[in-house]
Amino acid sequence: MNRSTTLISISAGLCITVASASLFAESVGLPPPGEGAAAAFKSQKHFSPYAGRNFPTEVYWGDTHLHTAMSFDAGSFGARLLPRDAYRFARGEQVTSSTGLEVRLSKPLDFLVVADHSDNMGWFPKLIGGDPEMLANPQVRKWYDMINEGGQTAVDAAVEIIVAFSQGTFPMETASFPGSKTYRDAWDIAIDAAEEFNDPGEFTAFIGYEWTSNEAGNNLHRVVVYRDDGRRAELMEPYTTLRPVGSPDPRDLWKWMQQYTDKTGGDLLAIAHNGNLSNGIMFPVRDSFTNKKFDRAYAETRAKWEPLYEVTQIKGDGEAHPLLSPNDEFADYETWDQGNLDLSSPKADDMLQYEYARTALQIGLQLEQQLGVNPYKFGMIGSTDSHTALATAGEDNFFGKHSGTEPGPERIHHPMAATPTGRYESWDMVASGLAAVWAKENTREALFDAMMRRETYATTGPRMTVRFFGGWDFAATDAQSRLPADAGYAKGVPMGADLPPRSGDGAPKFLLAARKDPISGNIDRIQVVKGWLDDRGRRQEKVFDVAWSGDRQPGEDGKLPPVGNTVDVASATWTNTIGAVELVTVWEDPEFDPDQPAVYYARVLEIPTPRWTAYEQVRFGVEFPEGVPMTTQERAYTSPIWYTP
Repeated sequence: MNRSTTLISISAGLCITVASASLFAESVGLPPPGEGAAAAFKSQKHFSPYAGRNFPTEVYWGDTHLHTAMSFDAGSFGARLLPRDAYRFARGEQVTSSTGLEVRLSKPLDFLVVADHSDNMGWFPKLIGGDPEMLANPQVRKWYDMINEGGQTAVDAAVEIIVAFSQGTFPMETASFPGSKTYRDAWDIAIDAAEEFNDPGEFTAFIGYEWTSNEAGNNLHRVVVYRDDGRRAELMEPYTTLRPVGSPDPRDLWKWMQQYTDKTGGDLLAIAHNGNLSNGIMFPVRDSFTNKKFDRAYAETRAKWEPLYEVTQIKGDGEAHPLLSPNDEFADYETWDQGNLDLSSPKADDMLQYEYARTALQIGLQLEQQLGVNPYKFGMIGSTDSHTALATAGEDNFFGKHSGTEPGPERIHHPMAATPTGRYESWDMVASGLAAVWAKENTREALFDAMMRRETYATTGPRMTVRFFGGWDFAATDAQSRLPADAGYAKGVPMGADLPPRSGDGAPKFLLAARKDPISGNIDRIQVVKGWLDDRGRRQEKVFDVAWSGDRQPGEDGKLPPVGNTVDVASATWTNTIGAVELVTVWEDPEFDPDQPAVYYARVLEIPTPRWTAYEQVRFGVEFPEGVPMTTQERAYTSPIWYTP
């Protein structure tokens, strides 16, 4: 049974849960940079409650991390679609995939970043065109022949190319470097496609690229996103990791970003991803390249350029790990923890704490106490990292990591990638995720500014609508209003912000709301994940169930019983006879200590639904090996709200 305008008391703290169909008539956002909520969103005296509203009223959906055939690894894996195809698809057009399948999104995206690798950009089109100078190299000739053979042999070639690049054995005399005609042509193609498809107010095509630091196979990748148009972007070619013109050190990327802004007057941001494949160097407490302790300058620079973290994507979920969060039954979601990116180095347990977003947020609190600045004060987004030019994040429409693993009855028989030291099976791929951005309009400028303000959240694919406000004065009645944005901004701050100075003796209160994706599963529950430092400066965490569907009550162990499961694996269907259409609550932290720094974010869980592997079994009549998961519990992660004593 779903609750409707019913007040309930939950032992974990005061919660008011409301289920109704019209909650999201209005949406929320953040004030412009440099303006406080009180100044930016002054109450307007109008009969119409919608008149005079000056904050964002829409959530926009997109993918900030997509590759096309212009990326040397994507092309090697079989991608033949180019940036123009990627934008056409994201806008809702039906296209033909690289393997000849017709494909379309259930609903268009609002924005897209084509983020082809800056390293070797344009190398693959030149290779597949049979460039004589490149083919004169025996190793490149071997790869060329393997790619033209097709099938698994072509996939093997792609893996060899990636491993060679990460291990420093790539024949660099054939590489595409900044300053070369090949590189310039590739960057012009990227810029021209984004300019052609950018349609302010309707669809945003961002200019961007991926800087792919991968020293010895340890993942430190970043996607660089431009606020600017092509006139500025063309003035400097992307930064690479290729020495001597580039560097694998993120500090050098940030220097290049500063040089770009100084030269062009433009704006950039960088989004780190896949800390789970970094082998402990994505969120370290010491510099990964010099082994020196961080100083304040490092913390300030990282915080300046990296406001967001890609917390979920096709190469594994990066929110939490079960060894780090043993009391969280939902921490083991699509976990990739075998080793680093190319599996050249296995994973050690002590690496995990420096790889996952939840612990990184807590480490940030510790570093802030030491340095005065928090380098890991990031918001959350999801994206696909698809190398097919197809931004497909739906379980029922999953086109794989690369074109060698696009749908087909043979997909299950071939690994996604196999290296001399290990392999990722096809069923390890994750149909994730999407970036949700609250902004005033669908333009490069508005979306970019919202990202800089961390007014974002991540989902594993569904387009559930989520709100998260923090403050000191929320009341039970705020969860009953059909315009919660008004209360959210009048009394507090939204996701991505810092709690205002404490007023009185109370604990922080949070206004949370979630509404289901119309074509996905109902909502199981809303949780608040709290991280804090105890009196000895040690990291602590706890997950609170704050609103849920049905008549369940926490057991003696404090755990909420599972919502149930309606999935019929044999037919890859489910029913929305459990769960809630929406949940709204006001929750007060029952364990608040005003002397302890803390960070809070919301996690929203759907009811179980079929995983892409279940759809695959039904559509192709294949059978996956025993133990391959057939169901999933999709979720959303909001950007945090921070408390500083």
